[in-house]
Amino acid sequence: MKKKAFKAESKRLLDLMINSIYTNKDIFLREIISNASDAIDKLHYLSLTDKDIDIAKEEFKINISVDKEARKITISDNGIGMDEVELENNLGTICESGSRLFKLENEKKEDIDIIGQFGVGFYSAFMVASKIEVVSRKYGSKSAYKWVSDGVDGYTIEEASRDSFGTDIIIYLKEDSDECEYSNYLEDYKIKEIVKKYSDYITYPIIMPVTHEHLKEGSKDEYESHTEDETLNSMVPIWKKSASDVSEEEYNRFYTDTFYDYENPAHTFRNHVEGKCEFTSLLFIPSHAPYDYYQKDYEKGLQLYSNGVLIMDKCKELLPDHFNFVKGLVDSADVSLNISREILQQDKQVQLIAKSIEGKIKKELENMLENDREKYEKFYQNFGMQLKFGVYNDFGMYKDDLKDLLLFYSGKEKKMVTLKEYVSNMSKDQDKIYYACGETRDKIDMLPQVESFKDKEFEVLYLTDYIDEFALSMLREYDGKQFVNVASESVNLESDKEKKELDKENDKFKDMLSAMGKVLEGSVKEVKFTSRLKNHPVCISTRGSISIEMEKVINAMPTDEQVKAESILEINKDHPIAEKLKSLYTDNKEEFDKYTKVLYNEARLIEGLPVENPTELTNIICELLSK
Repeated sequence: MKKKAFKAESKRLLDLMINSIYTNKDIFLREIISNASDAIDKLHYLSLTDKDIDIAKEEFKINISVDKEARKITISDNGIGMDEVELENNLGTICESGSRLFKLENEKKEDIDIIGQFGVGFYSAFMVASKIEVVSRKYGSKSAYKWVSDGVDGYTIEEASRDSFGTDIIIYLKEDSDECEYSNYLEDYKIKEIVKKYSDYITYPIIMPVTHEHLKEGSKDEYESHTEDETLNSMVPIWKKSASDVSEEEYNRFYTDTFYDYENPAHTFRNHVEGKCEFTSLLFIPSHAPYDYYQKDYEKGLQLYSNGVLIMDKCKELLPDHFNFVKGLVDSADVSLNISREILQQDKQVQLIAKSIEGKIKKELENMLENDREKYEKFYQNFGMQLKFGVYNDFGMYKDDLKDLLLFYSGKEKKMVTLKEYVSNMSKDQDKIYYACGETRDKIDMLPQVESFKDKEFEVLYLTDYIDEFALSMLREYDGKQFVNVASESVNLESDKEKKELDKENDKFKDMLSAMGKVLEGSVKEVKFTSRLKNHPVCISTRGSISIEMEKVINAMPTDEQVKAESILEINKDHPIAEKLKSLYTDNKEEFDKYTKVLYNEARLIEGLPVENPTELTNIICELLSK
């Protein structure tokens, strides 16, 4: 028996695959089981086309056995097997895939569901093995052959014996090291864990003798054990069953078990797409946000399966950020994987699947909004902020896709409304969409600037999330109607006659208002009279694109960036305080300055802004009160 060297730059290529291509040692068992499944698939397919092959699908299986003393794991199948030439070609030449060749030979035929592509999965076992033996007997042959290699100096092939057709992969584990406790792979729990995670939906039973211990009858401290064959995999994925055969309880159980949630999902939907790229998806909208949802280390992504074999646990390429709350999976044989089947290649198939999934999620949310408003509003409480982030992020790339999914609280309707509903409820003489910002709805409702809108029965959207105004600023308009902050200086609901009267008042007292501006120099851009206020004496409006709320949000961020809104102090021209200021400006300039500072800080407090000089303000107030 002569040892042969691997072909195709054997040592260097093998080292590359063992040390670089695969990043997770558990993958070796997935790859060996997938190879066994492929071998069975080939024979099963031939049995469908050759009447002389009389094997029922129920007879096919994959067996796993463990010998702890010999430190070996054996994975056996009753698939098509290999003869000496095929052992030479498939295992002696790295990157030669028998499964790929089988698919090419039968590419025009239907019902071929072979997993293997590259012919390298087998060699992943050398991550954990000091030696591998492969004993195989091809179907229809009486001869068996054994392939042996330590993955270093090459391999040998010799005649062997096997009772029936199929293949045994015998993996002798390395000794434990600081890098890995290879002995873990000899434990029942570890084998079951890997099979459940990666190979649960292999279509043939994966059977392993499992030892169970229990107390001896009549004893309190003596145990006895028995071993029985246990099927480790489910075989039929829930997403491949007919929808009519799967109950809501089964979907819920699958979701809570797979994604470790303590609550059932709020919404479940599945989809099968054929065409340029065929795939099946099973998606869930959680009933609550995960505890780490708004933290930096939160990972989005869907599970990616290829023919029922788990390839990636969180494939982020399949979900856009604005739908990152969705959990679920995609199963497709069409995606292009890298050589280790651990990483997706960036190709058109991935983009097609992602686009289709994005459209499906959007459609489901639209249906929920239209047909089950209560359910949608509960969903929106949990994940509405992410939709608003989606509108603002990426320079508004997705704003048109998401704008009809947004909800805002209406001060007039006292409930959440869509932008479409707002526009449909607008009065005839209203041509803009008005909104106000604040910490809570109650505080917004008491803002001086909101008062005149209530009088005219104009609907105002109350924005309480810090992202809200940024999202609306990115939208700019909806259905041709511009978004306008009620605290903007440009807002004016007065008639032309009222505007002219106000202009006269401001012009008449421009010196006094200019003097107030000098007292508040650096804090406000201008002081002026206004007729927009009803009962309140004073308010702050803003000029330009930065509002008071934007100033708060940006300055609260952990960056060095600081901004300041262009503030305008507006005084109610019909309030008694206006007459008081006029008289003080003429009679008592010192007290006039003090009133100016008090009014300005009152306006800041109303807006939820801090007082600029609390000590000075309290001294002034006490002084004025004591007179």
